[in-house]
Amino acid sequence: MNTPSDDAVAHLQALILCPSVTPEEGGALDYLEAILSAAGFACHRLKFSEPGTPDVDNLFAIIGEGRPHLCFAGHTDVVPPGDLAAWTHPPFSGEIADGAVYGRGAADMKGGIACFVAAALAFLREREGRPFGAISFLITGDEEGPAINGTKKVLDWMTANGFQPDHCLLGEPSNAHDIGEAIKIGRRGSFCATLTVKGVQGHVAYPEFFANPLTGIVAALARLKAEPVDGGSEHFAASNFEVTTIDTGNTATNVVPARCSAHLNVRFNDLQTPETLLRWMHERIEPALAGLGLEYDLKPGSVASNFYTPPKAWVELLSASIQEATGRTPEFSTHGGASDGRFIKDIAPVVEFGLCNATIHKVDEHAPLEHLRTVTDIYARFLRKYFA
Repeated sequence: MNTPSDDAVAHLQALILCPSVTPEEGGALDYLEAILSAAGFACHRLKFSEPGTPDVDNLFAIIGEGRPHLCFAGHTDVVPPGDLAAWTHPPFSGEIADGAVYGRGAADMKGGIACFVAAALAFLREREGRPFGAISFLITGDEEGPAINGTKKVLDWMTANGFQPDHCLLGEPSNAHDIGEAIKIGRRGSFCATLTVKGVQGHVAYPEFFANPLTGIVAALARLKAEPVDGGSEHFAASNFEVTTIDTGNTATNVVPARCSAHLNVRFNDLQTPETLLRWMHERIEPALAGLGLEYDLKPGSVASNFYTPPKAWVELLSASIQEATGRTPEFSTHGGASDGRFIKDIAPVVEFGLCNATIHKVDEHAPLEHLRTVTDIYARFLRKYFA
């Protein structure tokens, strides 16, 4: 008979075989629905649409009823594999080599889903199919995409249908090198904006007839990068400003362009809001452009909110499970980028714990077999403590 960790490896290989590059379902949700339905879960396939965005297929599955209700959340969509020739093992093969399962999504985050499915089904066998409460899965196909027709809309559906969980464990890869290093109890938010500086186009040989927007945008960006946004807060590191692109659309080397744009991003903590960040930007851009004869436009873009979950008793149960399985005491961390936790926190406390993130989104993404075994063990220990 297979062990739960053997099952986790088999589930991961099967999921990697599904080419679920966002927003394509690729068969991954079909596989999970079949496995969970056979174990007695009530499965709901939820497809959501919105004009201007791709349709997205999602899965909500639940077994048991009443309290406590623990929800496991994750995503089966993956980023594109990139240059296929660069992969040592095909990205959608799920091959095992050198003690690891290789493939796109192995760590981010089909591996986390595989571990939780294996742990939950083993736990249910121990309890003869009765969790003494409820276990649910919220699996989206839109985390790596626009995140419009995925988790947020599934949560709305769950609330409307009486499936609000008490707590949620998001299986994103949370460790840098070794399993048990960290539990993510929060994430900084993400704020995007586009800065466009407008000048006067002209021949580079006649500066009296042009106003170079590049001069202005370089000055503005230097001013924005000159000092930190803030010094950080009790639970979060300092907010971080970065420039991600600078574009003129100019193909001629002897012409000064009429305008130049830059895309900006701030990973922000709980001291900031999109409104305070816009004000912070204007306060630096305006003096940088003063006297240059240039105009500018600052257009806000996408926003992902931050979240913070105090490490109360249920989180301490997860921490204790990690200590038992690894001998490590995990750090309570808020490091890293945005996740679907920003949506989940509106209906239930949420933390993140999963595999290691060293190879996510890279060529030859992989999950070591030993890591899969350990995470499955941790999830199983946590389930026993949670439903004790």
